[in-house]
Amino acid sequence: MSAREAAARWLDWLAKERRASPRTVAAYGADLGLALDFLTDHLGGPPDLAALSALTLADFRAWLAHETRRAEIKAERGGRGDHDGRARSRARRVSALRSFFRYLAEREGVETPVPALLVAPRVKKKLPRPLARDQAVAAPEEIGALARDGMAEARDVALFTLLYGAGLRIGEALALDVRDVGTGGGMLRVTGKGGRSRMVPLLPVVSEALARWTRVHPAPAPDAPLFVGMRGGRLDAAVARRSIRLWRELSGLPDSVTPHALRHSFATHMLEGGADLRTIQELLGHASLSTTQTYTLANERHLLAVWTAAHPRAGTS
Repeated sequence: MSAREAAARWLDWLAKERRASPRTVAAYGADLGLALDFLTDHLGGPPDLAALSALTLADFRAWLAHETRRAEIKAERGGRGDHDGRARSRARRVSALRSFFRYLAEREGVETPVPALLVAPRVKKKLPRPLARDQAVAAPEEIGALARDGMAEARDVALFTLLYGAGLRIGEALALDVRDVGTGGGMLRVTGKGGRSRMVPLLPVVSEALARWTRVHPAPAPDAPLFVGMRGGRLDAAVARRSIRLWRELSGLPDSVTPHALRHSFATHMLEGGADLRTIQELLGHASLSTTQTYTLANERHLLAVWTAAHPRAGTS
């Protein structure tokens, strides 16, 4: 079997068995494609499974050096992204390669410990950038007010109220069907990353916004998408991002204000309000508590900034 054929099987496995998002599958596929392009040149021909199993640490280091130089050349030519962003891209490619070789070991009998020894570039931990409380509370109504008509306004208010009020990812919200909010009881079943399901409580303000939207929904059959676009199909995430981008530009807000920033705001404001990390982890659907702990780091930085700005002795020695 060729490496390319094995790569296609791996990507299919990621999508169907691991239920990775289409964006993750596409990114990993592109990353692995670059690695296989390098190995084809490096080895003098397209590698098969035997060639992959015979790769040495020197081969992998040569690939990583190639990636580093390629990023430097791109930057010299005016490519986008800072040093940390480029390092983050290379770290993701190392992760993709390791994942591919773990799959080969489990499914194709290619046993080699070498990829696990490859050291990925170190990157700074990106901290969440939430909105201020008043901005997050006002966002749904203000975004809705920019919609083209009353139906789109009700939809956008409901969508962005749900993102902030329940901490959903934009993909999770747009995957909901009408039946998912029609059962009552103030709870919503959400399917997140990896197909993991969780129950999320709905605040009254969220339930009311969803109820107002479903009353004007153009085709509220139980199996219909909850959030629909102009043609009645499931709303595209790009439309939601465009709506919040228009609002942030009119409001003079930074580019970090995206649909995902409302999820960050939900978690941060819950933490500031006294919620414990385990509860926030369950509500967000994080597989690991370490992911949720990122919000404590962001909160500590915020507290330090407030202290530095407010304390009369902060600027003195």
